[in-house]
Amino acid sequence: MTGLAYQCTPLHPSLPPLSPPCLSPLPSFHITNSPHPPLSFQVFFVSVNSPSSSPVISKDPVVLDCVAHGQPPIVIRWLRNGVRLAESERLQFLSNGSLYILEARRDGEGSDGGFYQCLSQNKYGAILSQRSRLTIANISPFVVQPVPLEVTEGSVARFTCQVTSNPPATITWELDQSTLPLETDRITVLPNGALQIQNVQLEDAGKYRCVATNIGNRVKSRKATLSVINQGSAPKPRQRPRIIAGPQNMTASLHYTVVLECVATGNPRPIISWSRADSKPIDVFNARVLGSGNLVISDVKPQHSGVYLCRATTPRTCNYTIATANLTVLEPPSLVERPESQTRPRAGTARFVCQNGEEVHLNGRIKMYNSKLVITQITTEDDAIYQCVAENEQGSAVPGTAPRNIHAETISSSAILLAWERPIYNADKVIVFCTLHEGLNNEEYQVVIGNDTTSYIIDDLEPAWNYSFYMVAYMPMGASRMSDQVCQHTLEDVPLRTPELSLTSHSPTDIQVLWQPLPTKLSRGHIWAYRLSYRTAADATVLSVELAQNNTQYLLGDLQPDTVYLLRISAATRVGWCEPSSWTSHRTPKTSSIKVPPAPLLQQLEPLNCTSILVRWQPSPGSVVVQGYRLCYHEEGQPEQPSIQLQPEDTEYTISGLDPRRRYQVKLLALSLVGDGYQADQTLSTPGCVSIRDHPVAQPPAPDHVSAVVNSSSAVYLRWSRPAFASRKVVSYTARCTPVGLMNVSAIRYIQTTNQNVVIQGLEPNTRYELVVRLHADQLSSPWSSVVHQRTLPAAPSRPPEGVRVSLIEDGTALVSWREPEENNLAVTHYTILYASQRAWLAGHWQIMQRKGSNTMVLLERLEPGNVYLVKISASNLMGDGPFSTTVELALGPGPRHRGKSPRHSDSGSSSDTSGYYYHMDQKSMTGLMVGVCITLACIAICALILINKGRSRYISILIFFIYFRLVRLVENTFI
Repeated sequence: MTGLAYQCTPLHPSLPPLSPPCLSPLPSFHITNSPHPPLSFQVFFVSVNSPSSSPVISKDPVVLDCVAHGQPPIVIRWLRNGVRLAESERLQFLSNGSLYILEARRDGEGSDGGFYQCLSQNKYGAILSQRSRLTIANISPFVVQPVPLEVTEGSVARFTCQVTSNPPATITWELDQSTLPLETDRITVLPNGALQIQNVQLEDAGKYRCVATNIGNRVKSRKATLSVINQGSAPKPRQRPRIIAGPQNMTASLHYTVVLECVATGNPRPIISWSRADSKPIDVFNARVLGSGNLVISDVKPQHSGVYLCRATTPRTCNYTIATANLTVLEPPSLVERPESQTRPRAGTARFVCQNGEEVHLNGRIKMYNSKLVITQITTEDDAIYQCVAENEQGSAVPGTAPRNIHAETISSSAILLAWERPIYNADKVIVFCTLHEGLNNEEYQVVIGNDTTSYIIDDLEPAWNYSFYMVAYMPMGASRMSDQVCQHTLEDVPLRTPELSLTSHSPTDIQVLWQPLPTKLSRGHIWAYRLSYRTAADATVLSVELAQNNTQYLLGDLQPDTVYLLRISAATRVGWCEPSSWTSHRTPKTSSIKVPPAPLLQQLEPLNCTSILVRWQPSPGSVVVQGYRLCYHEEGQPEQPSIQLQPEDTEYTISGLDPRRRYQVKLLALSLVGDGYQADQTLSTPGCVSIRDHPVAQPPAPDHVSAVVNSSSAVYLRWSRPAFASRKVVSYTARCTPVGLMNVSAIRYIQTTNQNVVIQGLEPNTRYELVVRLHADQLSSPWSSVVHQRTLPAAPSRPPEGVRVSLIEDGTALVSWREPEENNLAVTHYTILYASQRAWLAGHWQIMQRKGSNTMVLLERLEPGNVYLVKISASNLMGDGPFSTTVELALGPGPRHRGKSPRHSDSGSSSDTSGYYYHMDQKSMTGLMVGVCITLACIAICALILINKGRSRYISILIFFIYFRLVRLVENTFI
């Protein structure tokens, strides 16, 4: 059972009718204080009877019956493919509710083929029948025509043909305009159109033609000539088995008949047998062999699903070859527990059961738990008849008006691609689609999308955040129900900014560095490392320390006393490092100031608004009497403001008159009679604000006219235009380049520039990238521009094919195999194989073969015994040719090899893998051989014991040597 889903749809006379098929009796529930009359279960059955099992012929009349029971009057309407039908001269509604079609049409937009339903309605409600399909017979010209064949006498001939037909066509074959029988001892015609002729005779030569017939028409293929070559009385050479037409993967509906084809050649004629990969027995009651080896399974059921193996074996040998195919049997759903009608008070809860083992989650007040429909906070609008619907490909697809199969795919750290399928019914009436998603604060946002697309990129999202999406389709008759929800996580990005630092000294030779973890909106992912850098103000040499993500403090030791140190920090996610903060200064105490007050315990700075900062601290610990405090602050990159003297009892101070969106450094130290105490430093950025003094500038618009041009396999030229807006400061840009669909986003590139173009280099070949640009001005950033996509050009292969291997599989024939070069997105178009004997190689003569990029093996035939052959391979694509592999040698013996020997091989590595061989020793034969060896060894031991007891040690040595010699020769003849 595949693709199973449920839907429970309320139908009410006041609501626009939807069209789910009814697969269960229809329950209802009553609301006790509802203004509507209670809904009793009056409409209890409705169905459509149509000639769906036998398609009708074009221009024939058709009658579709609708059977409905309930309290009259019952009004019946008809729908085709979810659209209500209007009565006309050709479509007539009969008094008994049937639909009469005067002449069935097959072609064009006026075709009568499709899915029909009748909607039955009385004063209590409305229900919709199951869908019934009306098929108009048709047959196409031949899609596959038979081709001429030339075979030798006694071999196998096979012709194929194919048409598209509804109902399925009956295939027959003609030889010289005379009809061939469908099955004889030598001739077999399969339902798929294949004609098999075993043990071809001279009289089988002639012109063959395929004939396809259904109830509406009959078509004939082109003629194909079969030529039979007479080999005379000469003995035929032995040939290993070879499957020329193996079984194909099939998907069949329940109770259908399937045919798995298997045709093999060889001399002597191979024996074909069937088995299952899971070792289960093949159903002997429903399976039979058609012709010389085709497996026919009738009335297929789910237990027939599996992998089937066709094995062609040379009689009385261990030589065989295998072909496999997977059979999948689909079945419609079935309801094992049915819903019952209920009566519930207002604001109560109703539960309906519709059990089939599959779970569907709905939205809002109506939810489904383990196939139970739960409606909470019932209102009068819920007073209705509810239908439980189960559906898959094999039975009664669920019609609805909501978008289907919602799928979300992460594109980057700020964008998610949302894709969907149109509603099954009334899709042409959809005006717009509406996407709703929840943001950082569980706020719901709405995006309106035109109906000319089934995908949409939702960008400007927060990195590393879970978003949930659902969709609604808007039509003239109103909005559809909500689609299923999908959740998707945006990728991580580099942190938006660095943590704020707090600096203190506990001694003249150390600095205690503390910081707070970044909030989620700033970290933009999981912080996995911090990098703390420091240097003295007089020395440009920078030292750095990398710390794990769980660290929020670090003690710098072995520093110089009374020295100004500059410190900064940066943070990293798995994507990369953010820009480090600006340098923050801190002076270490003097060596003589050990008895001065230690640094105050400075708490986290708090911005009161965009122009004020609240500074709080706790008194300095220790025995030294504090006479007061000195507070200094300055904007980064600006000189310090005059210091502020505070009283010893003060524990907080408000710094005002600051500029918004600026980074400030605050310094605090305690004063005493013996000198100034240790200093505490901390940084903080003021937020943005709107005030008359600031004259705020609106967020600048995004760059426009963004375009991308491919330069090479590793670079893209990106350009854009500056939007029209006023700015007194320098405008800069950030370009972002993201590989599309890449979940590991370490390849995301950010490029800063003041130009309106940039060349992004170091990209992967043959890779599709998403490119966007944003603008920065007046400390404001624009939204990201519209997305453009561009694919880099493929690069010529830089490496040769891997694992080149040459195996001698029979006299004069060798198999060459290899693997694709280990390069990403290479797109190999073809391989070039050069081979030559050693003499030809010395003369500079190579034989050249080419194979498509999808092939990784080739046969070298007509090789001369006694020669040493050299083989090398190169890969090519549209951009050029790659280097050749190292040369692999294969030495051929002076004459024909013994048939019992295994194939020899040479390769470019040390691998001993023999899985590339065509033929294998049978497992039973190997087991028998090992048992025989063990019995022989046991006999040696017994004989040795007997002779030892009789004292004949010399005979023991001779006997053991002789038996050992024969045993070694036996093993060599078996494996070599």
